[in-house]
Amino acid sequence: MKKAQTHYLSARKGLDDLATEDTGDGPLRPEFVARTLNEMASDDAVFTCDVGTPTVWASRYLTMNGRRRLIGSFNHGSMACALPQACGAQAVDEGRQVISMSGDGGLSMLMGELLTAKQNRLPIKVVVFNNGALAFVELEMKSTGYVNFGTDLDDPDFSQLATSCGFLGLRVVRASGLRESLAKFLAHDRPALIDVRVQRQELSMPPTITIEQAKGFGLYLLHAVLSGRGDEVVDLAETNWLSRWFK
Repeated sequence: MKKAQTHYLSARKGLDDLATEDTGDGPLRPEFVARTLNEMASDDAVFTCDVGTPTVWASRYLTMNGRRRLIGSFNHGSMACALPQACGAQAVDEGRQVISMSGDGGLSMLMGELLTAKQNRLPIKVVVFNNGALAFVELEMKSTGYVNFGTDLDDPDFSQLATSCGFLGLRVVRASGLRESLAKFLAHDRPALIDVRVQRQELSMPPTITIEQAKGFGLYLLHAVLSGRGDEVVDLAETNWLSRWFK
């Protein structure tokens, strides 16, 4: 037990060190968004999360206390599950805070559920981790040596789209504006959506990395440079290493 607790505290410190707002005027770190949401949500909130990176951020930064609940597609990995699950949970208890941690890809797949929430007067809260990509698919491709293809998302302004559906629609592009916008978002008594622009190249690193994954990632770096996409490698290094070491 003591060994496990020591290991957890060490891992926890590493995760907390990643959840910073040190991105200046650029996109936010998704870890920082998840940690701030965790701090500001109610003690009995119900969270739902899309598969992929929102599941990673939820599992690492949401504090469960015996009253909160976390719902997701953890066995089947069904994409776009967070929004409809949030509608279902809110329908069961309309007085409880229900927060959907949606990816931009997941939200796009079942965007019609915004109308379901509005039609049924469900005051759900939707946080969109908007990185302009199917980020977890990209990570899987990188780990096997492939240069990502077909994962770009040409997203609309989700805050404006939500507003047209009868939601409170908010948009955050800088870390300095997150807390104020989240406070307004969570206090709203009707459906609300906040579109948060987050780093695309943020790596959701697994607890352990296999030799095969390291080899595949090395091949990806080589393939990216040789195919004229070295700028992605530079962005990857800046997002995950340089900005942390030299901040």
